[in-house]
Amino acid sequence: MSYDQLSNLESGRYTDDPVFRDLQYELKGKLQSLLTSNRKLANDVNVLGTKKDSPRLRERVNNAMEKTRHICQEIGEGVKKLQSWEELSKQQKYEQTKVSSDFQAALQEFQSLQRRALEKEKASVHAARVAHDGEPGHATSPSGGQQQEQLQMSAPLAVQDEVDFQEALIIEREEEIRNIEQGVGDLNVLFRQVAQIVDEQGEQLTSIADNIENVHDDTRHADVETRQAARYQKAARNKGCCLLLILAVIVTIVILAVVVG
Repeated sequence: MSYDQLSNLESGRYTDDPVFRDLQYELKGKLQSLLTSNRKLANDVNVLGTKKDSPRLRERVNNAMEKTRHICQEIGEGVKKLQSWEELSKQQKYEQTKVSSDFQAALQEFQSLQRRALEKEKASVHAARVAHDGEPGHATSPSGGQQQEQLQMSAPLAVQDEVDFQEALIIEREEEIRNIEQGVGDLNVLFRQVAQIVDEQGEQLTSIADNIENVHDDTRHADVETRQAARYQKAARNKGCCLLLILAVIVTIVILAVVVG
């Protein structure tokens, strides 16, 4: 059954709760923000591991994921609060379920984006680690003399500085990977909770839809029976009018016969 059908059938019986309505609108606004964030994050994740990858891009991806996790946590708390509402109309129950299912889909999409980013980060760090471990700890040159001695003294220092710098970058990125893994784990718990809520609400919504469908069928049958009854009444009135007309003609003939006789 469509949303419009459900709304029409429930019109006139909807109990408007301003607190419920405000929370519902607030969650819808945050859901829209989550979907927008997912779209932007998907574009950046697609660039990870390509020639366009850069420290600035990875920083933007990690900041976006951190912000989006916060939005998911806020929506999750709101969905739990919305779920605790009691004595709702069928329309409100439908809205309650719709918010939960929409959040479940958006959260699943975000989790998928996090895992893709995690895989690409791990692959990139692994490649950097292999390259880093393969670098020499010192450098030599085949030339001789005083210049050779200076190079032998300065080259190891320069190489070591570069090695230390690369090591620091790798450690920083490994820390980012741990943060992503932690975020995925935290949201897995929330995802299971929302999935359970959606399953419970789905059973309720199915029952509501079946009941409304039955009401719709009963109303349609009642309308058909009412139309048939109206036709029968009209036919009965027509027959009554014909009988009265015939009776009037007979009475008139009798009266004329008596008067003439």
